[in-house]
Amino acid sequence: TGAVCVYHRFVAAAVDALAGSGIPVAAVSTGFPAGLSPLATRLKEIEMSVADGATEIDIVITREHVLTGNWRALHDEVKACKEACGPAHMKTILATGDLQTLRNVARASWVAMMAGSDFIKTSTGKEGINATLPVTLVMIRAIRDYREMTGNVVGYKPAGGISTAKDALAYLALMKEELGNDWLQPNLFRFGASSLLADIERQLEHHVTGRYAEFSHHAMA
Repeated sequence: TGAVCVYHRFVAAAVDALAGSGIPVAAVSTGFPAGLSPLATRLKEIEMSVADGATEIDIVITREHVLTGNWRALHDEVKACKEACGPAHMKTILATGDLQTLRNVARASWVAMMAGSDFIKTSTGKEGINATLPVTLVMIRAIRDYREMTGNVVGYKPAGGISTAKDALAYLALMKEELGNDWLQPNLFRFGASSLLADIERQLEHHVTGRYAEFSHHAMA
């Protein structure tokens, strides 16, 4: 199952609400979405979210490290966040819409994986450009090459801008072609797309009734 993702202040409430459901709680940490707070503050936020019951942590990288080519600083930042996560799985958000080039996306993907990320994720959903298929191809080929080189398996999460079932199918097809069926499971591939649920509900209703409902008929519209 995918996780319910909340800000740190809501982690404890989400854990209580989902108790016994088998649905994990993820926390967006490290000064989401900008990631500009001091590193010590970001690490403390991670530790507090884990203490409150989050089993997954989404971190945001410092984009400046990528744009200035300071790969050591990026590695050390992500590694410190991973250590602060303890047993919690860590998804590293690259904010690819801010990274300017696909080369930067590829390099940032490699550094994030080398620093211990369990997932790499395209976007916070707040950037001007979020998940795209070209960026996805670059990131999942980095995942494939990293596995071939190290034996380590890293998950992938496109986020933002995926609002229809047809959009989602394009990403699923790309994952299957590049990484195979093993990646088509929630511990290795997820969507970050809150509006996608409404369209999936509409498609299911159309399949059953032959008619599309108004978006307002669905809770997530």
